[in-house]
Amino acid sequence: MNHIVTVQDAVTTFADFMEPTNAELDAIEREMPVILADVDLLDAYIVTLDRTPTELDNRRIRRARRRALAARVALLNQDAGASLPGGAA
Repeated sequence: MNHIVTVQDAVTTFADFMEPTNAELDAIEREMPVILADVDLLDAYIVTLDRTPTELDNRRIRRARRRALAARVALLNQDAGASLPGGAA
């Protein structure tokens, strides 16, 4: 007879090395505007899943798409500016 058992230790305990590092938390914080803009875009799409989008829905999707793109551009510009040595000549 084979007994089926659960592995409680692996499910409920977390070692210290499994926690996010400070660098990972900082990266998440830097990316938070992009994440929130993507959530807004998904919300705009979800509203239109079960019906034909109205003009108001289309405008909401376009605005959310522009905000998501602007957030990504801002993040890329922030990262590029931080990684360049020196300054503007």
